[in-house]
Amino acid sequence: MLQQTPVNRVIPRLAEWLERWPTPADLAAVPPGEAVRAWATLGYPRRALWLHAAAVEITERHDGVVPSDVDALLALSGIGDYTARAVAAFAYGLRHPVVDTNTRRVIARAVAGQAEPAPPSRTRDLDAMGALLPHAVSDAAVFNAGMMELGAVVCTARSPRCDDCPIQSVCAWRLAGYPAYSGPRKAVQKKFEGSDRQVRGLIMAELRATRHPVTDAEITGLWPDGVQRDRALAGLLADGLAVSTAPGAYTLPHG
Repeated sequence: MLQQTPVNRVIPRLAEWLERWPTPADLAAVPPGEAVRAWATLGYPRRALWLHAAAVEITERHDGVVPSDVDALLALSGIGDYTARAVAAFAYGLRHPVVDTNTRRVIARAVAGQAEPAPPSRTRDLDAMGALLPHAVSDAAVFNAGMMELGAVVCTARSPRCDDCPIQSVCAWRLAGYPAYSGPRKAVQKKFEGSDRQVRGLIMAELRATRHPVTDAEITGLWPDGVQRDRALAGLLADGLAVSTAPGAYTLPHG
């Protein structure tokens, strides 16, 4: 849930989710559409489908127990390097480097002396974090969490609080006089207003709001641009976030 969604929006939704489905088997027992409905406004609802699929896989392959092995975690639907290593490190206390946006920024500044990290590279980023990780297994998870927190709270992207930083005396970026970023420009995310993402969100909200099929006529009233509206609906159908139950009628996926 925390991927691409702020913590303050995740906390209440996570509490509701765990109360309703405390185990993978509980989630696996309901249709995937229920997971999408409960995901509500967290954004990027395909994550809900992947989480439901992972719950089914954990139930069928691992007797309902989330695996601790990184390779086994990576074999689950929707699980990438960050999530697999975070589960192994934080849930099971295993020694694995955990890399996110915050740790990449801290390493870029404190170690490489750069204002911003280079474009993501799985091998380079994991090697850089792995080189810093304490050898003691008991300290590794704490270090991972500390690096993430340092980047999220102190070594922030726009207004770093360098005077409050506990590693300021050894920070390569500070010692070099805070040189400006000179790497490739980052891609600018397109505006949400008027985008296909907005139209998809409107259709998804309509589907979540009822347990009856939503008709073409109802969807037509959601957005004036028919071409964009049809494109958004076609994308939802292709992604498995909506299913056609009859000509011109749609619901959330039901299994």
